Amino acid sequence: MSRPAYLGKMLLHWCEACNVPVLGKQCGCGNRTKKVEVTPPGDIRPAFDYDIKRINSVSEKQFNAPLIPEGHLVVLNKAPYEDRMDEIIVDGEVIASIRFEIESCEWVLLPRLEGARRLFQGRDRKDLKKWVVIEEEILPFILKKGASILAPGVLDVDPEIKRENEVIVLNPAGEVVCCGRARMAGKEMIEEKRGNAVKPRWSSEPKAAKILESGKSWDDAVKANEKILDRMIEEAHAFIRDVSGNMDLKVSVSYSGGKDSLAVLQLVDETLEDYELMFADTGLEFPETLENVEEVAEYYGKPLRTASAGDSFWESIGVFGPPTMDTRWCCKICKLGPITRLIDENYDGGCLSFIGQRQYESHARSISKRVWKNPWVGNQVGASPIQEWTALHVWLYLFRTEAPYNPAYEKGYDRMGCWLCPSSSLSDFFQLEESHPELAKKLNSHLQVYAEKMGLSPEWVKYGLWRFKRYPKVLQELAGRKGISLLPSQEAPKELNFEVATGYRPCKAGGISADGSFGQAIDMETLEESGMLKPAGKVSFIEGAASIAMGESRAQVFASGNVNGRSENEKTLKKLMQNVEFSVRRAVLCQGCGICVGHCEHGAIEMKEKRACIKDSCTHCRACIEVCPLVKFI
Repeated sequence: MSRPAYLGKMLLHWCEACNVPVLGKQCGCGNRTKKVEVTPPGDIRPAFDYDIKRINSVSEKQFNAPLIPEGHLVVLNKAPYEDRMDEIIVDGEVIASIRFEIESCEWVLLPRLEGARRLFQGRDRKDLKKWVVIEEEILPFILKKGASILAPGVLDVDPEIKRENEVIVLNPAGEVVCCGRARMAGKEMIEEKRGNAVKPRWSSEPKAAKILESGKSWDDAVKANEKILDRMIEEAHAFIRDVSGNMDLKVSVSYSGGKDSLAVLQLVDETLEDYELMFADTGLEFPETLENVEEVAEYYGKPLRTASAGDSFWESIGVFGPPTMDTRWCCKICKLGPITRLIDENYDGGCLSFIGQRQYESHARSISKRVWKNPWVGNQVGASPIQEWTALHVWLYLFRTEAPYNPAYEKGYDRMGCWLCPSSSLSDFFQLEESHPELAKKLNSHLQVYAEKMGLSPEWVKYGLWRFKRYPKVLQELAGRKGISLLPSQEAPKELNFEVATGYRPCKAGGISADGSFGQAIDMETLEESGMLKPAGKVSFIEGAASIAMGESRAQVFASGNVNGRSENEKTLKKLMQNVEFSVRRAVLCQGCGICVGHCEHGAIEMKEKRACIKDSCTHCRACIEVCPLVKFI
C-alpha cells in the first residue's frame, strides 16, 4: 500500500455555521473554522452528482441504505491505496472511505463511526444489512483495549454476512460502537464457540450522528472562501505579470482539457492581452476533451495552436507493447514530440508556456521550481501560477468564474489526460467500459492480441497487470492466488528488431528516460547464462528482469522484450541503450563464430557449446560488442 506523503500544507477546514468547506482558519462569515483531519497529501476536491450517486449505490448494495442525504456538500480526498480510494467528507467529518478492490473489481464502502451512525440511526436494523450485535459486557475490552470481537460475544447478526465483508457493530440497544471487517461468515459467528468474529477498525462509545443543516450549494462555498481565493488569485496574477514581463518570449497557455490548465488559462486571460493557446492531441484524448478544447478556444477568443500525434500510438504499440508505469514510451511519441514540433513551427526562439502544474499532484512536482526549462522540449520555458493550489482551490475558482470545464469530470473521472494512461488506476479502466465502451473495446482488443502473443492469460489484461513491469507485492500475491503467470512465454526469436524512444521524465524526478522494445519475449535464462550483458555494465538478475548499471545511468531488460533506461545525460543514456540492444542481440542470436574471443584482451570470453560466454572478469571495455558481426551487419 502507498504511504501518505506531505506535498504541501493540509488546508481543509469546515465552517459548521455555514456547513461548507473552507481552505483556511476563518470563514467568509467571520467564524473560526474547524480543521478536518484527512490523509496526506490532502488534495481535496468537490464530489459531483455522479460521485455521490456511486457512493450511495455502493452503500445501498452493502448496507441497504444510502450514506449521503440530499442537500449536503461532499468533499473527496484521494488517499494512498493499492488502487483508488477516496475519503468522503460531509458536514465537516470524514464519514467513510470508498475504494476499488482489485481482486473483486468492485467498489467497497468502508464506513467510519460517523458514517455508520448515519446509516443506522433512526432505522430498524432488520431493514439493513451487514450488522453485528454484541454483548454489553465485552464493550470495555473493545473500546479500551482494542480487542477483536470473538464469536461467543455475538448476540445477533445479519446471516448474509460473508467473510471479509465490511460490517457495523451495534450494542444491544442498537447503537453503533464499532466498524470493521468480518473474520467469519454471519452464520459462523452464531454457531462457533471460539475464534475472531470481527476485526475492529474504528470504535468508540455510542453517540448520536452529527448532521448539520442541509441546503448548501457550491456558490455558498465560493462565498465562504472568497477572501482566500482573492489572495491566491492576486498572487497568481502578480506571478504571471512578473514572469512574462521578464522574458522576451511569446506567451502561450498549454491547455490540456483539464481543470488545472483551465484555471491557468483563466488567470492568464485576466492578466494579459497577448497570448495564444497550445494543445497537443495525443490521439488518446477523451471525445469530451476534444470538444472542450474547441469550446474553450472560442470562449476566450484566442488563437489555438494544435499538433496531433494521429495514430502514432496504435502504430507503435505492436513494436513496444503496452506502455507501463515504468516504460511510458507513449509520452515521448504522442505528447513531447508533437509539442516540440508545434513550438518549432510557430514560435521562433521558443515560447513561455503557462502550465497547470500543482505541488499536490506528486513528489516531483512538489519540489519543482515554478519556472523551469524543459530539457526535452528545449524551446519551451514552463511556468506554474497555481503551484500551491489544491484541487479545491481550482474548482472553487472555476465555479466562481463559470469557466467552461470538461464535462468528463462529471462522469466519475478526477483527472484528464490520455484515457489509457498506465498511471491510471484499475478503477478508471472499469469506468471507461461504462462511460466510453468503444474506447475500452479498442484497448482490450490490442491488449488481448499482445497477451496471446506473449503467452499471457486474459486475466493478465482484466486485472490491469499490463500496466507494470515491476509488479507491486499485492499484485504478485493476487497473481499467485488466481494462477496468473506474470512472465511471458520464452520462445527463441529468429530475428530481433529494436525500437527506442527517449525523452524528459516530466512526472518523475527529472533527467532523461528511454523506452525500447524488441517486440517479442526474450529468453532471460539465455541472457543470464551467456553473460552477454556484462560488457554494457554491472549486471544483476531478478525474476523476469535484468538490471545494468553504467556509472550513474541505469537500464532494465524485461522478459517481455521491453527495455527502459534513465540517466541525467542524454548522450550517455543513448550509448547505454545501444550497448544493451547489441548485448541482447548477441546473447539471443550468437552464431558461435568466436571473433569476440580473439578480441578480448582480458581473456574474459570463452566458448561453450558453440556459443560465446562472457565471464565475471569482464572489464566492460565493450570491445567485443564493436567487433561482433551481429552488431556490425544486422
